[in-house]
Amino acid sequence: MNTMKMTPQRLAVLQYLNGNTQHPSAEEIYRAVSLQYPTMSFATVYNTLETLRKAGTIQELWIDPLRKRFDPNPLPHNHVICIQCKKIVDVAVEQIMELPDRLSEEFEIVNSQVTFFGICSACKKQ
Repeated sequence: MNTMKMTPQRLAVLQYLNGNTQHPSAEEIYRAVSLQYPTMSFATVYNTLETLRKAGTIQELWIDPLRKRFDPNPLPHNHVICIQCKKIVDVAVEQIMELPDRLSEEFEIVNSQVTFFGICSACKKQ
């Protein structure tokens, strides 16, 4: 297995994502990381995220149709998203969902994400 070279840019992105449960977009990551590295371009951040994703260090979430979001937790888990404020929370996987036999013969599954949608307690209070 090849070892991924840790550049200052990759380290900065990983440090920002470490323990981050907000599931930030590439734009949000760029804004935060560029404070420390003002010469870093958005393209560098985006390419770094793609490299980290391909290495399995982070995962890309498909829950926001307007922008990619990234999660530093590469282990299988699901999400719940507030339909009002767009807050995203991790949901531990307690049961693996399987496709019906007729579909599992047609598809080789490489990843899955289940997303629940609701209204968070903060939004319900408003």
